[in-house]
Amino acid sequence: MISLSTKFPRDFSMLPRAFFILISLTLFSGLMACSEKKTAPSQAKRERSIPVTVTSVALKTVPVQITAIGNVEAFSTVAVKSRITGEVKQVHFKEGQDVTQGTLLFTIDSTPFEVDLQKAQATLARSLALAQKAENDLRRFADLVKKDYISQEQYDQATTNLEALKAQIKADQASAETARLQVSYCSIKAPVTGRTGILQIDKGNMIRANDERAMVIINRIQPVYCTFSVPEQDLSAIKRFSNREKLKIQALVPGREEKPEEGQLSFIDNTIDKATGTIRLRGIFPNKEKRLWPGQFVNIILTLSYQAETAVVPSQAVQTGMKGEYVFVVKPDLKAENRPVTVGRNIDGFTVIEKGLAKGELVVIDGQFRLIPGSKVQIKRAPEGKGATRS
Repeated sequence: MISLSTKFPRDFSMLPRAFFILISLTLFSGLMACSEKKTAPSQAKRERSIPVTVTSVALKTVPVQITAIGNVEAFSTVAVKSRITGEVKQVHFKEGQDVTQGTLLFTIDSTPFEVDLQKAQATLARSLALAQKAENDLRRFADLVKKDYISQEQYDQATTNLEALKAQIKADQASAETARLQVSYCSIKAPVTGRTGILQIDKGNMIRANDERAMVIINRIQPVYCTFSVPEQDLSAIKRFSNREKLKIQALVPGREEKPEEGQLSFIDNTIDKATGTIRLRGIFPNKEKRLWPGQFVNIILTLSYQAETAVVPSQAVQTGMKGEYVFVVKPDLKAENRPVTVGRNIDGFTVIEKGLAKGELVVIDGQFRLIPGSKVQIKRAPEGKGATRS
């Protein structure tokens, strides 16, 4: 057996220089072969036709809009409270019921208040009778004082008594009216049209006048408000366009975005929030179908104006790369071009292209994930509603 030490020297410096040159050439050839193998698929990808769906760039009139998150508020909120102290004898509505203004809600025991009314009416009747007698006495005294049968002092005293009784009548009338109001307060009616909330007090309970706890809360939800905030840099545009006409607002209910509620901008706050740099706005909505509910969060779209002749493409055509957004454009020679674009806002499944595309150019909306710049394409017909196509 021959050991390795007898075949190869342990000191590689003793090997011939030509040996190292041969090894280097061998490694270089291997690397070049690997490189050719890697580039081969890309070249093949360019040569074969890749089926894609395309649509042409269209020019449309698109709205200039501001989006925000809004909160629904009741048009008015009324906390129903009792003006008197007494026992609740009857509740005339159910929780969550829609009521109109004037609908009877509660009945309070009116017995003690009716007694007070009868007492006040009796006192008034007594004062009226005394005043009638004093008026008759004064007429008699007027004749007697002329004949010097009574003194002038007696006549003046009779006049004073009559005036005092007239004043007492006014006080008694006020007392009777107060007692009558107390009786009327035993029937609590809805002050506004709206929807009742949770019943806070049941039949048989004692309540106090102007108690801190409301008996029930009524929210008016037709119409309703939506309050939202936008960045302060949008304020100048909002003011400019709102001075021309009422600005339209859409409220999109989560889960039912396909049917937005329509409303108008009704209020711009008089100050900017320094902490957030936003301005608060409010819109009013008829809410005919009662889809907007107080406390609900909705997506708000405020339309400022409309921009004509704007390039738009389906949103699925726009891709995002390391250098930003781009689309694949099909050139007349049926090769794909990677075109950088400047995109704007998204509107109903379309994206506004501010820069990079011209009207009529064909953009790929399906199959672009298999494309590389320069790939040959085979155009398929676009789905209905996606724009013009070539075949």
